[in-house]
Amino acid sequence: MLRFKAVLLAALPVLRALCNPLVDRASDAGDPDGRTPGKLRIVENSGECETTPGVYQASGYADLDKNNSLWFWFFEAREKPETAPLTLWLQGGPGGSGLVGLYQEHGPCRINNDTTSVSYNPFSWNNVSNMIYLDQPIPTGFSQGNREFNNSFAAAADVWNFLQILFEDHRFSRLRSNDFAIWTESYGGHFGPAFSRYFLDQNARIANGSLHGVPVNLKVLGIGDGLTDPLVQYESYFTYAEHNPYFPTATNDTIASAFQSWNETGGCRDQIVQCYDTLDPQICATAQFNCEADISNRLAGDRDQDYILADIFDTYPPDITAYANDTARKVRIGASGDFEEVNSGVLFDFQSEWMQNSRPTLESVVNDGVRTVLYVGDADYLLNYFGVEAMLDKMKTKYSNEWAKQEFANFTVHGEPAGLYKNAGQLHYLRVFGAGHEVAAYEWGNLGRGEAALQMFSQIMEDKSLHST
Repeated sequence: MLRFKAVLLAALPVLRALCNPLVDRASDAGDPDGRTPGKLRIVENSGECETTPGVYQASGYADLDKNNSLWFWFFEAREKPETAPLTLWLQGGPGGSGLVGLYQEHGPCRINNDTTSVSYNPFSWNNVSNMIYLDQPIPTGFSQGNREFNNSFAAAADVWNFLQILFEDHRFSRLRSNDFAIWTESYGGHFGPAFSRYFLDQNARIANGSLHGVPVNLKVLGIGDGLTDPLVQYESYFTYAEHNPYFPTATNDTIASAFQSWNETGGCRDQIVQCYDTLDPQICATAQFNCEADISNRLAGDRDQDYILADIFDTYPPDITAYANDTARKVRIGASGDFEEVNSGVLFDFQSEWMQNSRPTLESVVNDGVRTVLYVGDADYLLNYFGVEAMLDKMKTKYSNEWAKQEFANFTVHGEPAGLYKNAGQLHYLRVFGAGHEVAAYEWGNLGRGEAALQMFSQIMEDKSLHST
């Protein structure tokens, strides 16, 4: 189970030397790991996870150079894979493995509560799209190497190179011209805008002849429960703690005390503003640490920050670590090394970016014509809907006037209430009833687990606005 907030707090005081560094065993293209820079090392049709007859899958490594390799798992769309779009799933964290989204949320199979088995997922996102689940940045998950990135744009360069390798490979070159989408969550509120911006800029360089490469046909950006504008979103903890749809998470006295910490000179708010103004790594990292301690953790009370309907001892979604680390399974999917859901070293390296503002980058992506959807579970405290909606209201895009005029509409799935939505041009938003931080892992009313999320995903990927069915 991805509890990245708890992992984050545990990681902050940890020195880099104590952060589970990955030992890179490669020294040249002929090393024992078999790395060949610019090539794929994959296992095809392992029979793991996807059990639908005739659906192609492949998993393994893309070797960026002799020292660094990204691990991925590709699942063909269950229907019309030749023309279906291609979706890249980026887990948050930072340092969260793509297997979290795969096994806990919207992959072809889901981890069961026993943590030792999986079940077929009828609401998998590969119902309508070819899917790539990627472990990034290196050394997240099964990815291997000696990277020590500290920002999303640096990580985006590696993923761009991964896609270049993928599209040059004869097994995947047919997907070059398919519509391409980035979907992500949580820290993906930083990853998604940065990766999209980087890909758009690389495409422009290819178009003007200053770069040789394969354009990435980016059409869609989806961000679930994302952290994008911390100054706006951290203030929302006060509102959510008192006025969420379920019950208060903190007493009035605790809320008042935390609000004083927010507003006082040199308090949390001032620290975030200073981070925005200076981008100084130490200032930004300090702001993150102090605001977690003084604001978000205090106001959560004894609730699970990913899902306030449960307490802090809740173990849902089930942890995938033991299942992913099964030795025989790793051989079958072309993976090696020890797996952890969130890489603590990556988490540590990115701490200075946490409190930076990605809203201007997101605005530029929207204005450049990428259909963009933000979605949030209304039972998620961690990156709650009050904060995301406040951030959306502050966004300056070509759809801002239309956005301001829109009222929330009911989002139903086959007549069943599932949430509230807004559309403004190619900018969309969905608040999902009863869902926690990992939206597709939850069910509501008579709907199946992830059923509402699949309807949202399908509509956006079909180049449509959100609407009820």
